Amino acid sequence: MNFLACDLGGTKVLLGIFEKEINDDSPKLIFKKKYISSDWDSFELILEDFLLQNECKNITYPSSACFAVAGPLSNNKAKIINLSWDISGNSLQNKFNFKSCELINDFAVQIYGIPYLKKNQYTTIQNGYHCEGANNDLHTIVGAGTGLGIARGIISGEKVKVLASEGGHVEYSPKSKSEWELKIWLKNYLKVDRISCERIISGTGLSRIAEWRLSKPDAQNHPLQKYLKKIKIFDDVRKELPEKICHLSKEGDQLMIEVERIWLGAYASLLGDVALQELCFGGLWISGGTASKHFKNFKSDLFMKQFFDKGRLKDILKTIPMKVILDEEFGLFSAACRAKMLLKN
Repeated sequence: MNFLACDLGGTKVLLGIFEKEINDDSPKLIFKKKYISSDWDSFELILEDFLLQNECKNITYPSSACFAVAGPLSNNKAKIINLSWDISGNSLQNKFNFKSCELINDFAVQIYGIPYLKKNQYTTIQNGYHCEGANNDLHTIVGAGTGLGIARGIISGEKVKVLASEGGHVEYSPKSKSEWELKIWLKNYLKVDRISCERIISGTGLSRIAEWRLSKPDAQNHPLQKYLKKIKIFDDVRKELPEKICHLSKEGDQLMIEVERIWLGAYASLLGDVALQELCFGGLWISGGTASKHFKNFKSDLFMKQFFDKGRLKDILKTIPMKVILDEEFGLFSAACRAKMLLKN
């Protein structure tokens, strides 16, 4: 039997039809297609178009479906705020004749993908080692992309229990004079009373750190200043900054090296906090849109030093396996894993 998976975001929608691998339980992609969300009036129209593609007509119709959704969820319903889309899993199931259909948070769904990962989909930063009495069924996944997602899960064989989290919105805790300055600047810039970790540890956060650093007198002639002028008129230009920051850092630009170091240090510190809070002896997984771009930095001395900088409890962190998801379509893959599980329900 085939099954359908979807990674549904405010910017794009990625749909795929999968089948079960012959030799293992991993989902095998048959056909996928990407859509630009803003080009369509509703998600149902996108799904109709997808299922009418010639590639879909020539294969077995999917029996189950899982839709990973970037938006608030309740009773198998979701609202995509910036698109004004209301989506109902039950309505989709009835209209498209799926035997089972589920909506799930687009980050929490990734827990379902962990048991089926293949070696080319991730890399290991730290193997960890056995800790007496540790629960190796506990996993946590953290991902910086447009925002900062955190999810937890209990994985025991084929049984998976997802425990959602809003940990990305905990308070950002500066650890140096420059980070304190950044936090104060950001509060004033955004006109808010508190700064969450997501404001710093995300693609948008990396851009904000650069904006702060470029506001200083010694950066007035920096080549990225032209983008700051554009951002004041077109906020969408900020989305272009992370890639340019990373490129300039690799080229040896000292200001952007400083920006990237602050971002990486904050990310590593958060991961250490999360690992201690969750005691995820099964694995601490780094995912999100920035993971594959920064995985080499995650192995750096700077990153690991900040990760282990937890005083008396630093030795606990050495026991926890830490891995980086390299598959940029892991959200779709994980939704497929969940859709496959729904076939058995």
